[in-house]
Amino acid sequence: MEHSSLFAGNMWIWVIFIGFTLVSWLISSQLKSRFAKYSKIPTDNGMTGRDVVEKMLRDNGITGVKIGSVEGQLTDHYNPVNKTINLSREVYYGNSIAAAAVAAHETGHAIQHAKAYSMLKLRSALVPAVEFASHWVQWVLLAGIILVNSFPGLLLAGIVLFGIMTLFSFITLPVEIDASHRALAWLRNSGITNYQTQGFAFDALKWAAYTYVIAALSSLATLLYYIMIYLGRRD
Repeated sequence: MEHSSLFAGNMWIWVIFIGFTLVSWLISSQLKSRFAKYSKIPTDNGMTGRDVVEKMLRDNGITGVKIGSVEGQLTDHYNPVNKTINLSREVYYGNSIAAAAVAAHETGHAIQHAKAYSMLKLRSALVPAVEFASHWVQWVLLAGIILVNSFPGLLLAGIVLFGIMTLFSFITLPVEIDASHRALAWLRNSGITNYQTQGFAFDALKWAAYTYVIAALSSLATLLYYIMIYLGRRD
């Protein structure tokens, strides 16, 4: 009965994991579709993504932040280490609603950094631990699963490492949501979006946020799977 119960539990974890993988793919497809759609809708004033970043930084009295262009699609990010907003070429040079929304979102992170937003500070504090965990976790978990009955402490160590990464995923959620709120409020107040296009910007950032939600929940489901293996070991 114990083995059948464990098997049933593992089966449900795999069903959930596959479900999250499928949902993640669907959300990613929707995000790319929305971005492509809103990339065809120009801003009223013709401002590019770079222009949006520069104006948003000025309006918030922030200096010392560099703006760069990176390759790839939806590779936009803010680097708090060197205070650089990195925009994909489509966003950097684009004058669309999608480009403005993404650029404003990344600038939102720079504003969080400048104003010492607590969740961003916590997220940044966890970065060294997450980098260490991501480097070793797959090997520790693999060895831990193989040696689960003879050396269960190894799997427990792997669970702790994976738990750090899962915690990081959940802390990332409020950071991303807050950056989007800052971006949308500024786009509306600055007149870059109007009554109609504000909804388009909101929709684009909403689907981007969904990717972080699914990533966090998927990480949690995987963590629970490893915990079940640990609890189901034979002493």
